[in-house]
Amino acid sequence: MVVSQSCARGDGDWRSARSLEDAGAAGRDGTPPKAVREFGRKQPRRSPALVGAVSSRDNRAMRAVMILVAAGTFLVASDMTISVAQMIAFVRSTIQLRQSDRQVAEYLHHVRLTDKLDDRTIEDLAGQGAGPKTVAALHGLRDASVTLALPPAPPPVPVVYQIAPPDSIEQGRILDQVREYALNYTRQLPDFICVQVTRRWVDLTGLDTWRHLDTITTRLAFFEQKEDYKVVLVNDQPVTDLPLELLGGTISAGEFGSMMKDIFALSTDARFEWERWATLRGKRNLVLSYDVDQEHSRYHLIANRSQDIVTAYRGLIYIDRDTKAISRITLKVYGIPYAFPVREVTTTLDYDVTKIGETQFMLPLKAEVTSRRGDQSTRNDVEFRLYRKFGADTTIKFDTSEEGSKK
Repeated sequence: MVVSQSCARGDGDWRSARSLEDAGAAGRDGTPPKAVREFGRKQPRRSPALVGAVSSRDNRAMRAVMILVAAGTFLVASDMTISVAQMIAFVRSTIQLRQSDRQVAEYLHHVRLTDKLDDRTIEDLAGQGAGPKTVAALHGLRDASVTLALPPAPPPVPVVYQIAPPDSIEQGRILDQVREYALNYTRQLPDFICVQVTRRWVDLTGLDTWRHLDTITTRLAFFEQKEDYKVVLVNDQPVTDLPLELLGGTISAGEFGSMMKDIFALSTDARFEWERWATLRGKRNLVLSYDVDQEHSRYHLIANRSQDIVTAYRGLIYIDRDTKAISRITLKVYGIPYAFPVREVTTTLDYDVTKIGETQFMLPLKAEVTSRRGDQSTRNDVEFRLYRKFGADTTIKFDTSEEGSKK
């Protein structure tokens, strides 16, 4: 499948009681199983967990206790010391798993609390579905813990301050600045060449189980504001005179300005709206959403080298707050005819500052293109490397190995 921006390229762990006993059951002398001994140790005082949550260690211990509750194998000889937060999490779990009220109450009779249980907590648990025997056991724990200190107060909820969006006048001014940037983007670029490395993956299951297909290395020349692609390696093996279109599978083009230009062209009549603020690679960005209908679109999907349609598409534009340069474009097609074999296509294209010669330019950094036919999905991971100023003596060493550091 070919994805092109325009016609012209240049532009319950439920184990049985038996399995638990096999793993660490009580000895013949009545020694508690290891899981229960670990849970029964005196716990350091800690801040209570958020509602319905305990630490991963507590979860493991609670799971062991839940298995004991389910099996009815309580050890009457040993009391267990837990915090109010742990006890609340346990009771809530028994409510969700619909454990026997009698068994839960029996377990609570052998619990000692490290802090004070109050009536409000008992009322909350009763309102959530704790049975009458469990509630009676909780009253006993309340009476036994009356001299203890109350649990520490939960930490304050972090205050998140939302940055106000620009007003409508400012949004209009920003849109005008970004449109001018996009429409003139390729004009301010020098002639250059670079390496485009595309790693192609396929998922035949629809379960995000990706298998590597091939790696394509392309020499990309940008000369007189036009893009020219020449495949030089396939799986590290040299090839000659192989057009990009003859590779088969999913390929894409138009990353160097065509996509950007088409979105902001007045003839496209794209609809823009404020979306949100975002941080991208450590910089504050304004995010605008856009939508291009099929009537004004120039986005082509080509399947089987013969079926060619133009589709509507929408996505997001990330704009550097300070420079008003575009740092990311996302795109998702929609309105694909039912009979067309390709059902979904999405693209994410990232730009970043790159030096060519002695000057820095905002250039494509990486891209991801995904598509789906039925249960089969493909993904192209694209990297752009080794930007060089175009000249008669310019040479590039083609290397598809993973880069030591990626942005």
